Amino acid sequence: MASYQVIFALLFTLALARIELSTSHVLKGSVTCLDCDGHNDLSGIKILVKCTKVKKLAMPTTKEDGTFETELPKDNKASPDSPKCLAKILGGSSLLYTSGKETISKVEKVKGHEYYTNIQPLNFYKSCPAEKIAKCASIDLEFGSSKTVDIPLPREYGLAPSSYYLPFIPIIGIP
Repeated sequence: MASYQVIFALLFTLALARIELSTSHVLKGSVTCLDCDGHNDLSGIKILVKCTKVKKLAMPTTKEDGTFETELPKDNKASPDSPKCLAKILGGSSLLYTSGKETISKVEKVKGHEYYTNIQPLNFYKSCPAEKIAKCASIDLEFGSSKTVDIPLPREYGLAPSSYYLPFIPIIGIP
């Protein structure tokens, strides 16, 4: 009786392993800092992965050496054997400078292996490149206050701040 259970468990484990290997497409990629010295921490950079005809997105985060790994997004419907996907740098915990050409890369299967990778490097700068200093200086990175107008009301009557009563209507579209 015990031998049947062992054989059944072994067959069940092998069936699960075969199903898992045949249904997943793994993306292994990396990002590169163009103006960093050799030993920078490249962890925490978000990458967006989008495949054609799939509504789901994958969003891996890079490790310390700049590599990332994720399953390619897929729908419950039968997806093609070779999905057409793109990977894009979204950003990190600090401001990253990129150009449009170096931000997006096609994803293709690596010959002789069972995983996919970005075929063009995903490059970024930690500081504004010398040829774009004028453009970087024109970008205003300051954020305005989000505080609403508060008309002082007598606190002795137990009233809440006026921002609870008066709606805030932003002025949009007036030059």
